[in-house]
Amino acid sequence: MAEPYLLPSEPIDSLDAYLATDFGGLGVKAAQELGPAATIEMLTASGLRGRGGGGFPTGRKWASIAGGGEGRRFVVVNAAEGEPGTFKDRALMRANPYQLVEGVIIAAFAVDAEAAYICLKASFEREREAVTRAVQEMQSAGICSDCTINIVAGPDEYLYGEEKAMLEVIEGNPPLPRWFAPYEQGLFATGPQAGWQATQPSAEGRGAGASNPTLVNNAETIATVPQILARGVDWFRSMGTEASPGHVIATVIGDVVAPDVGEIEMGTPLRAVIDAVGSGLPDGRSVKAVFSGVANAVVTADHLDTPVTYEGFQAIGSGMGSVGFIVYDDTTCMVDTAYRFSRFLSVESCGQCPPCKLGSGEITVHLENIERGIGTEADLQGIMRWLNRVTDGARCYLASEERIVVASILNAFTEEFAEHIELRRCPRPRQLPVPKLVDLADGVATYDETFWRKRPDWTYDPE
Repeated sequence: MAEPYLLPSEPIDSLDAYLATDFGGLGVKAAQELGPAATIEMLTASGLRGRGGGGFPTGRKWASIAGGGEGRRFVVVNAAEGEPGTFKDRALMRANPYQLVEGVIIAAFAVDAEAAYICLKASFEREREAVTRAVQEMQSAGICSDCTINIVAGPDEYLYGEEKAMLEVIEGNPPLPRWFAPYEQGLFATGPQAGWQATQPSAEGRGAGASNPTLVNNAETIATVPQILARGVDWFRSMGTEASPGHVIATVIGDVVAPDVGEIEMGTPLRAVIDAVGSGLPDGRSVKAVFSGVANAVVTADHLDTPVTYEGFQAIGSGMGSVGFIVYDDTTCMVDTAYRFSRFLSVESCGQCPPCKLGSGEITVHLENIERGIGTEADLQGIMRWLNRVTDGARCYLASEERIVVASILNAFTEEFAEHIELRRCPRPRQLPVPKLVDLADGVATYDETFWRKRPDWTYDPE
């Protein structure tokens, strides 16, 4: 594989150390020489796709912000990583926050943004300190002298990572998704739209009725930009595949020898990623299922040679997501897995869309009944009914995640559901954690044990 360009072998903890690397600071210099339009054209030619899970072409997104809508422009970096099984953005910010900040400066320059916001969770103290230091040092050095970068420490809720909800948090509100995408109605937009309250125009009368198109990109996407500008399109496209060029940061946790984060080239087979990043499975165990977070269909053992690319996962009816792989071995109960994933999503649903909140909650209850050995065919029928309705009127993708992940487990492991109902018990009892990561270091994954006390209204049962 080509040399890593996102995760250095040793953390970079000062601006001097970053500028001493081969390409530190050269991306913003190249952007200033090219100008905004040519910078966006270069990103488009590179084929870079969003690393937050959607895989949308980055250059096309930047162009839509630079050329569309009325009002001011803003840049928002989504580093509020909450997808189960994922630790890539936190690893990146720990290893090299300066490259992320350089990418923010380039993005703000390219779309003519008034200000930028880097959004993390308040619990990410180590990462917040690193990014804050990087911004301050770059401002002091004059690299970021004409740009405003704000650090936002937001709530722990899963939906804080949803781009429309993230804008609400920046504006001082709870993480409840809006109806419209950020390129349609961005930060501090003053045109009232269905489902949310507009911001008042400024005292000077500027921006009345303005949509303020806002660029929202994942942290890894933004951190990749300086390298492309400094090293060129041909360099970036020399790695990966035609449709999925470059590297990605993969997280591998679960039933592996040593859970970890690692930078891989796109197109690497999933089996090889599990071995290279997670050190494979213990002797005598085999892979039963792999999940890319809780937003995509299960990948079964017969698809482990699937290349880690957007098109590769699409071909098997799943999604690459944010490349956070949760690996389960042959001792795992898939009914229990479905229950725990469903419970996570039902608790994290915000409740603005009743079919999502009610449906995911009912699906969770039915799955728990089956797992506990008190389920019947009526529970299976109840799950199927709600899977068809849970996405009705949805403002965000959470309800679709519920439908996709639960339906995929039910279809791939039908016999296990039937077995539970017939035996009236779980034949593979095992306590699975909800794979929401608090930390990942030295081959040890630390999960959020408080999640089991979290209620559907986002409060917690007392210990």
